[in-house]
Amino acid sequence: MRLLASREHFRAELRRKLAGRGQNPELIEPVLDSLEDRNALSDRRFVESYIAFRVGRGFGPLRIRAELLEKGLDSDLVSQCLDAQDFHWEALLRQTAARKFGLGSAAGRREQAVRARFLEYRGYYPVSYTHLTLPTIILPCRSRWSPDH
Repeated sequence: MRLLASREHFRAELRRKLAGRGQNPELIEPVLDSLEDRNALSDRRFVESYIAFRVGRGFGPLRIRAELLEKGLDSDLVSQCLDAQDFHWEALLRQTAARKFGLGSAAGRREQAVRARFLEYRGYYPVSYTHLTLPTIILPCRSRWSPDH
């Protein structure tokens, strides 16, 4: 119970920790079943709290999904929890980019690539940040109707 008091755990993680501490392997599964029955252990609750924590750190859905799958959690559960949360990924992406690079747009291709790599590393979809990394260039309009033509 002390392990569960510090933070949420998921079943496989708690099984691994108990086995590593030399607990009797025959008793681990019944203990885990009992904890789940009493709602003291929940993979869903772990996933939801992990998502909220990582979103608070500025990470996007691709990175969060990859981390949870790497930990060994069920893909369907991760997808359900990510879809059920009503995060505004676009706003989070803008906030993360502004915190790292400021409010201005990229000055050139090199800076654009740096921003794109950072946001990709953070786990955002490339389509969602392309407009934030493009340099802002204002070209004069030259048409046959302009006064200086």
